[in-house]
Amino acid sequence: MRDYLPNTWLLLPLLGGLALIVVLMAVGKVPLSYNFRNLVVRWKTTAVTALAFTVVIFLLTVMLAFVTGMNRLTEGSGQPGNVIALMDGATDEAFSNITADVKTYSSNIPADVQKLIRRDAAGKLLISLEVYVIVSQTLPNPRPDGPQRRFVQMRGLENVAAAATVHGLELLDGRWWNPAGVDQTANDTYEVVLGEGIAHTFAQDEGLDGLIPLGHVLNIGDHKWKVVGIMKSSGTTYGSEVWTVDRTIQNNFGRKNSYSCAVLRSNDGPAAKKLAVGLKKMQEDLAIQAVPETEYFAKLGETNQQFLVAILFVAVVMAVGGVLGVMNTMFAAISQRTKDIGVLRLLGFTRGHILTSFLLESLLIALVGGLLGCAIGYLANGMTASSIVSGGPGGGNKSVVLKLVVDANILATGMLFTLFMGGFGGLIPSLSAMRLKPLESLR
Repeated sequence: MRDYLPNTWLLLPLLGGLALIVVLMAVGKVPLSYNFRNLVVRWKTTAVTALAFTVVIFLLTVMLAFVTGMNRLTEGSGQPGNVIALMDGATDEAFSNITADVKTYSSNIPADVQKLIRRDAAGKLLISLEVYVIVSQTLPNPRPDGPQRRFVQMRGLENVAAAATVHGLELLDGRWWNPAGVDQTANDTYEVVLGEGIAHTFAQDEGLDGLIPLGHVLNIGDHKWKVVGIMKSSGTTYGSEVWTVDRTIQNNFGRKNSYSCAVLRSNDGPAAKKLAVGLKKMQEDLAIQAVPETEYFAKLGETNQQFLVAILFVAVVMAVGGVLGVMNTMFAAISQRTKDIGVLRLLGFTRGHILTSFLLESLLIALVGGLLGCAIGYLANGMTASSIVSGGPGGGNKSVVLKLVVDANILATGMLFTLFMGGFGGLIPSLSAMRLKPLESLR
């Protein structure tokens, strides 16, 4: 429901802003037809002002959709019941190097700690040993003025069945690689399974729509890789990865006899915290550190906060520009309608009625422009974009393919933003209009 209902702290101010418009309509004595007629007569100025609101709210919506998509990506990657074990001192699996002795991990875990780890149908502890590398790939059809290479994230797995269960992933299409991880028809070609995001990227390289077809052979590094499966991994960082057998990664990319991490599956979040504490008993033997996976990905999501701060700064700048634009428009309207204001005052309309009328005009323009901006911005919902997630200073960067998310909170924020600009920008000109003296206005 979080996509359809905004948070209370957004909903209540938004309802208050809309209620203000309704109250101004109710208490205002100047006929609404007068306001609408002036907006139509000055349609060029009205359209330009509303367009300014539309552009500002559209840009704000798309920027917030990007940050929300990043947040959803990192939130969806960490399983509440998982614990990730890295080399002691490593902040990211890209810099973690655990010796192959970690294969004896399960036999060394104390019995009381083993009780916290979930087991598979065969009774084996659900532990996934993984080696993670970032490989340079030459783009197949690069533009002359564009980048010629990209970095591809590859993950080697000791037990793919355990890894799929631990990470909560399944195949969207195709199959997992065979035990040897090598194409049986071509010994120099390895079998791989792709995440949805990277499969879409590879398809774009070939000028194809959708996902790269099964059986397609990729050139990554100095080797060939045959696509045998696509993971259902949308909304996670794993959607931007290439998965294969651990030995292939270890032997071809300088990671012989080592892993990047071990991921252990417990029953739930509280059990994961207890498991992480229990695994510290093994730290002296294997020089590892263990943290709940949700905490690990939360640190990777620190980049999102940097984006959010930048967006808030841009939003403030846009708000100032929007307010000044509304002020300029309303002051121009007042200068063109001083005689109208004088006639209204002589007809018995009070200063408060004049203030209400002009403020209502400003809010209506802002409302229309904001609604259009939100509507156009909503079209970005579900679009894909490339970015990075980072563990901060000393941490690694992961290239990810994410989906923009325009939810109710973003739409509510956009409408609050437009009503604030319209209200604040129209208030000062409205106060100026109400202070005009009737006789002086008619001169």
